[in-house]
Amino acid sequence: MNGELFPRERTEIVPGAVHVPDWLGPGRQRELLAACRVWARPPAGLRTVRTPGGGTMTARQVCLGLHWYPYAYARTVVDGDGAPVKPMPGWLAQLGRDAVAAAYGEGVAVPPYDIALINFYDGDSRMGMHRDAEEKSPAPVVSLSLGDTCVFRFGNTDNRGRPYRDVQLCSGDLFVFGGPARLAYHGVPKVLPGTGPRGLGLSGRLNITLRVSGLDLPGG
Repeated sequence: MNGELFPRERTEIVPGAVHVPDWLGPGRQRELLAACRVWARPPAGLRTVRTPGGGTMTARQVCLGLHWYPYAYARTVVDGDGAPVKPMPGWLAQLGRDAVAAAYGEGVAVPPYDIALINFYDGDSRMGMHRDAEEKSPAPVVSLSLGDTCVFRFGNTDNRGRPYRDVQLCSGDLFVFGGPARLAYHGVPKVLPGTGPRGLGLSGRLNITLRVSGLDLPGG
């Protein structure tokens, strides 16, 4: 409950987009944070993402399974140290399937999750409105939050502007979007520093995004 007087409720933001507060308990959050710290080490570790226009993303990123760079996937860190991307752990892929069941209910068939994008936000980091459109699979995107609370802006499938809805994602929260919301624009306009659980030991915010690629890249 993160100290709230009343528990936060599962909410369907728009059809196909579901927020499940406090889905990860404190112990599972600590385990996931410890794993993220291992994945962030080089080679193929945490990096600054540079856009084709010459800018940089303020959130730093590490990938598992396949390496994302603007705007494609590769099996090596083509925009970094060139090392092979770290593998996607089976337990993390299963966590993605469990998350879909928690959001949509049991019985929803989902292919194995084979990509994780892990973004680290400090207090000044942002993420502009964008779509997760480089995958061929229509499987739902799973988003897990650790550390500081953020304002998560979930929009529409037509443009980066309104209508959109702002949702506060706290440490342990789950957000799943698929179906008619799979290609909705979304972003993080603000991180709220110092709002993470004291016992977690994380300054800043980690977002673990799980995706199904549907891709058949050379070298696989």
